[in-house]
Amino acid sequence: MHIKTGDTVKVISGDDKGKQGKVLSVDIAKRRAIVEGLNIVTKHRKPTANSPQGSIDKIEAPIHASNLMLVDPKTGEATRIGRKIGEKGKLVRYSKKTGEVING
Repeated sequence: MHIKTGDTVKVISGDDKGKQGKVLSVDIAKRRAIVEGLNIVTKHRKPTANSPQGSIDKIEAPIHASNLMLVDPKTGEATRIGRKIGEKGKLVRYSKKTGEVING
């Protein structure tokens, strides 16, 4: 997948279009990512022994990876990602706009 935990991404479609945030977690099997502060949903919790009142919480819901673009750390703009063999013989990600290797 083109997105990893800790990356800064920009939403390119949906209700949060144009907003940026940091990736908190990635579900590779479902191709979804949870982004900090984006795609907020209301979760109603049932009363339990710990919280007899129950609660209404605001949490981040997963966003499909096709709706996210990685933000180039040097330019601050959204960019496509390519893969190539790096100096140490490992596969690395690089920005298609600038051609620079993206660490992470």
